[in-house]
Amino acid sequence: MHEDLSRVVYSEDEIQRRVRELGAELAREYAGVRPLIVGILKGSFFFLADLVRAMDAPVELRFLKASSYGAGTVTSGNVVIDIASDLQADISGRHVLVVDDIIDTGVTLRRIVDLLAEKNPASLKVCVLLTKTAARRAEVRHDYAGFVCPPEFLVGYGLDYAERYRNLPYIGVLRPEIYI
Repeated sequence: MHEDLSRVVYSEDEIQRRVRELGAELAREYAGVRPLIVGILKGSFFFLADLVRAMDAPVELRFLKASSYGAGTVTSGNVVIDIASDLQADISGRHVLVVDDIIDTGVTLRRIVDLLAEKNPASLKVCVLLTKTAARRAEVRHDYAGFVCPPEFLVGYGLDYAERYRNLPYIGVLRPEIYI
């Protein structure tokens, strides 16, 4: 365990097992269609890569970058969405799956879902690795979730604090003295 963590919440094995389960479920859901999977950068990067490999189905990937945290531990409420040029393409009539690392307040994901819904996809679903209900400020649904997580500041497996800890293969609680 990294010295900046107080404890590990989800081990590497637990994460990989759950990602394989989600991948199998999504492969069944999208059997016969090639979904357009939109990964939210940067946090979903590790989860998305493992998830699409576990799907065993043809997929198309697109990305967008969204942020509301900056270097803080709580959302600023100011959501910045940078739609990559490849997401400017027409998605109307497509089956779209948004993949993100965590729903915390829901503010960022709500804005993304609203933006994509305006583009008239055939279906629009959301898959997240973690959902944290304690801090929810915006109503946002998810169709698939890996884990319901505790109301603590988590890092690892894509989750970061000031661009650190993303590469940990597990998810743990960051010691408060690191960010206070």
